[in-house]
Parts: sequence; C-alpha cells; structure tokens
Amino acid sequence: MVSPTQKPSVCTNMAAPGRHVGHYMKRNGRFLLCNIEQALGHRSFGCTTAVRQQVAEANKESAESIVIPRKKTWSKEAVLEALASTVGRDPTAYSYQFQDDPYLSPRSAVEFKLYSLSQESGRSAAKYFINSNPKFFTKDFAEPHIPCLMPETVSPCLEEVSEEALKERLNLRKVTAAVDMYDQLVQAGTAVSMETTHSLLDVISFYCDRDPAEEEGPQTEDTKRKGNFRRASDFLKFSWKENNNAERIFNLLPERDTRCYSALIRGMVKHEAYAKAFNMYTDMLNNRLTADVHIFNALISAAPEVRDKYHEKWELITELLKQMNEQKIRPNLLTFNSVLKALRRCGFLAKTQALHTLSEMKALGIGDYCCFSPGSSGPNGTDLLQEVVAELAETNFTCQDPHDGMTQCCFNLELGYKVHSLVEFGENYRLLGDPFNQSVYYGRFFNLLCMMEHIDEVLKWYKRLIPSLYYPNPQGMKDLLQALDTDSRLDLLPSIWKDIKSLGLTNRPDMAEELLSLMTRDNHSPEIQESFAACALDIKSVFDLKFSLEWTNSSLSHVTMLLLRANKTEKMLHLFKSNNRVPSDDLLNSFLSVCRTDDAPQKAVELVQMSAAFCLPTTPQLAKRTLTDFNLTEEQSSTEQWQQRSFPSILASHSSKIIKVKIKTLNSPTNVKTEKHRTKKLPYQAAKSPSPSCFLSNSK
Repeated sequence: MVSPTQKPSVCTNMAAPGRHVGHYMKRNGRFLLCNIEQALGHRSFGCTTAVRQQVAEANKESAESIVIPRKKTWSKEAVLEALASTVGRDPTAYSYQFQDDPYLSPRSAVEFKLYSLSQESGRSAAKYFINSNPKFFTKDFAEPHIPCLMPETVSPCLEEVSEEALKERLNLRKVTAAVDMYDQLVQAGTAVSMETTHSLLDVISFYCDRDPAEEEGPQTEDTKRKGNFRRASDFLKFSWKENNNAERIFNLLPERDTRCYSALIRGMVKHEAYAKAFNMYTDMLNNRLTADVHIFNALISAAPEVRDKYHEKWELITELLKQMNEQKIRPNLLTFNSVLKALRRCGFLAKTQALHTLSEMKALGIGDYCCFSPGSSGPNGTDLLQEVVAELAETNFTCQDPHDGMTQCCFNLELGYKVHSLVEFGENYRLLGDPFNQSVYYGRFFNLLCMMEHIDEVLKWYKRLIPSLYYPNPQGMKDLLQALDTDSRLDLLPSIWKDIKSLGLTNRPDMAEELLSLMTRDNHSPEIQESFAACALDIKSVFDLKFSLEWTNSSLSHVTMLLLRANKTEKMLHLFKSNNRVPSDDLLNSFLSVCRTDDAPQKAVELVQMSAAFCLPTTPQLAKRTLTDFNLTEEQSSTEQWQQRSFPSILASHSSKIIKVKIKTLNSPTNVKTEKHRTKKLPYQAAKSPSPSCFLSNSK
C-alpha cells in the first residue's frame, strides 16, 4: 500500500524529462533567437551588401560604451535662469517693474519716466534712511546674508594713525582724510607700502584732489536725470590744479614706477590737463621707464586735444601706436576704442583709417566690437554694415567699455531686421542703454517699418512692441497713420484712435486733425461710415472735456461731414453755433443735400438762417435751393418768419460792436450819412432782414 503522503515514483520519473527540457529552452531561448536572426541576416536576397552594412552598423552602435559626463558646477541662479528660459516676453503687458502695482501701469513715455523715477526715489529714500540711522537696522533677517539690504559704513572706524586706517579711508573715498592720514604717517616715519601709495594716487587723481559729492538726501527727479535731460551742474568739471596733493605726494616718493606715472597721467587726461599729461609721459621716458596700456589709452584719447589739423592728430595717434609696438605692449579693446573715438575728430581721415583700425582689431583677435559713425550712411557704409551684422549674427555681447551701445541708424529694411535680431539675441538688449535710448531705437525701427514694410507686418510689429517695449510719440503715430493710408486700410482708424487715447496723446490737436482728415477724404461703406461717426463723436467729447483744445474750422468741418455721412444731422448745427466757427460752402451744400434726401425742410430753413447769420456769400444759393427743392409751409416760407429768425441771430453775433458804431455815427454832426450809405457800411444794421424773395432777386 502506498501512503497518502507519498507520490508514485512513475509520475516523478515521467515529469523529470519535461521539467529539464523547459529549463533548457528557457535558458537558451535568447541565444537561439540571436542565432536565427544572424542566419537570416546572412541570407542573400539581392541586396546582400546593404543588409550586411546595416547589420554591421547596428553591431557597432551596440558595442559603443556609454560616456558618463563629468559633474558640472551650477551657479546659484541656474534654476531661475532655467525657469526664465521657458517663458517669453508678453507683448500685451507692461514692463516687469510695474507689475507689482497695476494701478501704476504707465500709458505713455511721460508716465513711464514719472513712475520709474518715483520707484527709484522711494528706494533711494529708504536707503538714505537706513544709512542715516544704522543703529535701528542692526539685525539681519535675510538668509543668506544680502549686503545691499544692510546699512553702509560711511564713517571711518579706525582712529589711530596706521596704514590700515589709511586703507579704510581710501575704501570710503575720503580723499581729504586719506591725504591727512598719509601725511601723518610720513611725519611719524612710518613706511607706507607701494600698493597703498598706488591706491592713494589713484583716488586723488580720479577725484581731482576733492572729496566726492555726497548725497545729502534721496534722489529725486531733480537730482537724477535720465536720457538727455541734465542740469547745468552736470556739465561742470573740476580742473587739474598745479602742484596739488597728487603731484606733491608723487614728488615726495623716493622711487617712482610706471604705476605712479599711470595714475597721474590718467587723472590729468580725465580732468583736461592734456599738455601736462604728455609732459609727464616724456618725463617717464627720460627716466627709462616703460609705459603700460592704460597710459597709452589715455594719451590716444587726448591726442585730438593737443593738435589742430586733422593729419597732425592722426600722426600723433600713429606715433603713439608705434611706441606701443616698440615697447612690446599689446593693445586691448579700450585701445582701439580710443583710436576710433579719436578718429571722429579727424574729419575726412576717419573713414579710411577706421577701416584699417578694424582690420587690425580683427587680425589681433580683439573682441567683436565695431564703431560706426552715423554719417557713414551711403552705399559703401550700408554694405560694410551688412557684412559686420552678418558676421556678428547670434553673438551675445558683454559691455566692456563705458560707451558700449547699439543704435538703429540704417535706412535698409533687411539690415534693420538683422540689427533687431541681434538686439533680441541673448541679453544684447542691455546695450540699448537707458529708457530714453531704448525709446529712440524702437522709434527709429518702427519708423523704418512704417515707411518700407507692408501694413500687415507693420500691425504685427505694432502689437509686438507696444506697450511692452515702446511708447510711441506723436510722430510715431503719424507714421502709422500714413502707413494705413498708403495701403488703404483706413477702416482701422477707429481702433487706432482708441490706442491714441490709451497712450495719452489726445492733447495734440494735430493728431486729431490728421485722423479726421483721413476719415473724411473718401466715401466708404455704411458700416465703416457709422464707425467713423462714432469715432468723430468720441473725438468731440475729448475736445469738450479739455479746455486747452480749441476747434479749428477744418477739424470741425471734418467732424460734421462724418456725421452727415452717417445721417446724424441733428448735431451738426449745434457744433458751429457752440464753437462760433464758420462752416465751409461745400459743407453747407452737403448738409442741404442730406436734408433733401431725408425730406427735412425745417432743417433746411435753419441752415439758411445760420448762413445768413454768418453773412456768407452762398446764402442766396442756399435759399434758392431751399425754395425749389422743398415744399415749405406758409409759416416757413413767409418773409416775416425768416426775418424773425435771421435778423436776431445776425444782430446777436455782432451786437456789441455794431451798437457802438451806430451811436457814434448818429451822434456825429459832421458825419451825417444817408440811409443807403449807412446800410452799406453797417450791413448788420439793415432795416429789414433779407427774405427768400430778396435772395432770389439778388441771385437773378
């Protein structure tokens, strides 16, 4: 008997081979599949070479090893830069600095300047308060530490006479205190290191032996001007005085090296002591010292000031460059910048020598920096600029000179696009400078688009630049209106008027005059005429709200014509009466035609009465047309009714002047005039008002 817990041996023997076969197939299945694929790959189907090449490339790729990159050190702002690269600029939003307070979103360039200066003034006021009361801001809440949020040290802490105290005063830019400390050290017989002496000479020469102007209060619009708005005090410069502290300390030095000469020469050039700087350079050469690149940069920039003729200026610059080569001093970027700036003062030599200078820069591999004068605007200058822009495409620039910048000075649309793509690449927009220079650049670029580009592209750039980058001035909006007129897209004028209102340009009567003349010039579809009439009424409301704006005859005629074309005749007469303006003959005839179309005889009668009130020569013709084209009632056509309505209006418009003349004439015993003569001299005092029949007789 077999126990229940035991299994039959026959079953075990029969199941063993199957288990071994399954284990073998599982272990070697992948190997078999690889061999089958390789065998099929070597089969010939007429494309043996191509198939073998593909298999070889696949095996080669699989055999390549994976290279693990080295660890890269990321900056602290790497995450923020990565996040910023995923989003672009919103063309419909204002500048980022105004997004904290939507109420202070600027609508025009004037508001942009006002709000930005207000923000800077607030920051300066807070900084001034912190620096003036540092004892209240001793605790540092920022983690990690942010030095600019803490009070600045503005007074020296070390009172003893030592070199460390001298260094502290130099760091605080206390020129007078540093000179006094140096004199005390010399009198005490304490040796001052050459490095500290160099720093002292640099500070004295840079500030012209004066303490820098301290900010007595927060910066406001009066103390900080941007763009081309500067005070007269900004142009005041301190002149280099003879035997000042810099020269005195320099003469007391037992040993003078190139660094000491460099500090004085650069200070003399900065403060316009050009001849003295060249004399100092000659003294350095007599002492068998070699100049450095900073000395040559300063002397090259001062060369046009010590020579009068163009060729003499260039000869002096060439001589300095030859001396640099003899002394084996390699020029840097500022050297060539100084040469190019000096060439602006060399007249006709500038163009040819500037090209040679740029070639030297390129041969030495010094920077991708080019300087072009706005006067080089010819075919050759444009071709040269085309080559330069093509070479500098997709280059991210870094400011290396105080005068580094970029401007739009071309009249070629293709070149303008290339320059603008260069501005938009990376952070090159920083080269545009302050908001004033940015406005100038974008204004010229937009003007170029309006002159040479199709209106669809102009409108695309218009939405892209405004208001995030550019606040157009009145001339920019006029350029846009001319572009719309050129491409016959006057149907967009009402939307442009809304933008003009939002940009705060409604205080310019010439802007409204230009817009109204474009809308009035041609006849359009009823829908467009209706939108033009609504726009005209909006312009009228703006004129009514602003007392500084006065209606002209042309602008009032344009508004009235737009209202007539939209069958809004009830508001036409009120405009001229309320503004005391005389309508034109064409406008009166057009109004009478509209009255005939609408079968409004009463309005026609009022029109004739208004024409008679203004004593217009076209009144007889209007009266004739009114009697001919309209079926007037007895009350409307009666002479008395016309007299009662026309005579008081004439008398009211000239009452004060005419009454005085009449009294003077009647009381004068020597100037007794007949009724006919008095009527001729005083047309507004006629005994009877003109009637329709009178007008008809006169016209005949």
